[in-house]
Amino acid sequence: MTNQSARYEPLTAQNAAVVLVDHQVGLMTGVRDISTGELKHNVVGLAKAAKLHKLPIIVTTTARDSMWGPTFPELVEALPGIDIIDRATVNAFDDERVSRAIEATGRKKLIFAGISLEICAAFPAMTAVGKGLEAYVAVDACGTFSQTKRDVGLLRMLQAGVITTGRHRHALGEARRPDRSGVQQVVESPERGR
Repeated sequence: MTNQSARYEPLTAQNAAVVLVDHQVGLMTGVRDISTGELKHNVVGLAKAAKLHKLPIIVTTTARDSMWGPTFPELVEALPGIDIIDRATVNAFDDERVSRAIEATGRKKLIFAGISLEICAAFPAMTAVGKGLEAYVAVDACGTFSQTKRDVGLLRMLQAGVITTGRHRHALGEARRPDRSGVQQVVESPERGR
């Protein structure tokens, strides 16, 4: 569990990194708790906001050349040239390359999003908490295969000390930044236009 008496320190461009786990074409087809259009918009918005803030971004896939396919094209387009780590482990943090990439950022606050929420986002976030890091999950940039899986995943993360929130909280965390209007544009909700 997290230390409830610890002093609050907001997410900043200097202390946070983003880890996007398994936002793959094949996994998107099974998502049932959020529309795929909204999910793509939310993930791309988080990625663009992280890029605008110059946060380190780590992107992973599982079995991209076989079962689950590539990262969805809109995310690849939003992050040109990013190295996507393909792994065989269930928990992204268990892959040595992913673990090294996270450690190399030097950041103590990690923002996770993934498909599926209860595995791909939850497992590495809970592992991060176990390693003494602060883990956030942008739940609106995650998807899963049923409402029950979503509910159980959220409860499990909360019990482990993971902070659950939406991508807007992370992307707009630095409200005093002079470029905050640019961030707001990239994370604007689909209902209000793109």
